[in-house]
Amino acid sequence: MERKTTLLLHPYLILFIVALALIITDPFDISPVGGKEFTPVKNDIAPYKEVMQAWPADNLSRLGQGSLVFENEVFGPESLEFDLQGRGPYAGLADGRVVRYMGDKVGWETFAIVTHSWSKKLCMKGNDSTTHKQWKVEEICGRPLGLRFDKETGDLYIADAYYGLLVVGPEGGMATPLATHIDEEPILFANDLDIHKNGSIFFTDTSKKYDRVEHFLILLEGEATGRLLRFDPQTKTTHVVLEGLAFPNGVQLSQDQSFLLYTETTNCRIMKYWLEGPKKDTVELMANLPGYPDNVRLNDKGEFWVAIDCCRTKSQEIFVNNPWMRSVYFRLPIPMRYLARSVGMKTYSVVSLLNEEGEILDVLDDKKGVVMKLVSEVREAHGKLWLGTVAHNHIATINYPL
Repeated sequence: MERKTTLLLHPYLILFIVALALIITDPFDISPVGGKEFTPVKNDIAPYKEVMQAWPADNLSRLGQGSLVFENEVFGPESLEFDLQGRGPYAGLADGRVVRYMGDKVGWETFAIVTHSWSKKLCMKGNDSTTHKQWKVEEICGRPLGLRFDKETGDLYIADAYYGLLVVGPEGGMATPLATHIDEEPILFANDLDIHKNGSIFFTDTSKKYDRVEHFLILLEGEATGRLLRFDPQTKTTHVVLEGLAFPNGVQLSQDQSFLLYTETTNCRIMKYWLEGPKKDTVELMANLPGYPDNVRLNDKGEFWVAIDCCRTKSQEIFVNNPWMRSVYFRLPIPMRYLARSVGMKTYSVVSLLNEEGEILDVLDDKKGVVMKLVSEVREAHGKLWLGTVAHNHIATINYPL
């Protein structure tokens, strides 16, 4: 009787308990993660203070001195390529096409598509292609991400988020699927690739749980079901090279192809996988990063450009180390954009040049988002850095060296 009276004297306590129970269980699926098996885990990430203190700053924000090109002509051009004749750039777009630039007189033309399901009416939404309006049709239209030309044949290999690994000839057209499943399970989120001199294609499958539309949940949950895969053109089979990776993303072979780099976006780092030598088949850390890496690309000197959405924050560090807090916080009935902002998830672009040992050679950033708020790839070609982005409707360039 005394206990019942105590509860009645504290009605706000009862309301709090009920509200907390509703948040944790989210029975009406009204939170940003409603209806998902959202089970956050602790990430394997280097300490915030250790990384940020060691990272050099670009006090001049030199990346912001670049130029926007092809505004509202390309939509979400994540990966950029140049063919064997130096023509381009080529870009994979959010509307499902791979396009190429044919000069000022011709402009951009459709070079390839990845599925017979593609149609102009359904898939081409112009500037809206990089918004949620495209998400409902992405799985039908395709979403080309990583692009690479075979330097021997001129064929273009494509990692598409929904249609796996594909290839199209030098003249373009309908791409041919190479790897869509492994061990009878679908490749859910093919992301980037590179081509070995023996013909093997190394590519990432970012998650076995979430597809590209739900990529943000991979980061929030910290789940590590991603894989590094290898397609063997001789046997036309796909093999698992590494698994249990946290958002594996960009892929890049070294100049001598003795090792391969891949980025782990969730863990803010670049990893090195040895293909040859005494360390063959082993993995080691290449570099911890101040933010979330996407693609990594080689320049003519054998150095590596990495695109980073920056930067980590102290509040994010708390969430990383306390999965239960993420489980409660992201079940609040508040739109994701507001939840993200409240914990400091405001991003800007950073590109960094590293040598083979992971030493930092140069850092350029754009803190004010003048030319790029979100960067997916940086390519050094024709005396410039070319910046691709999965989120915006333009490309950015900056003369380099400055």
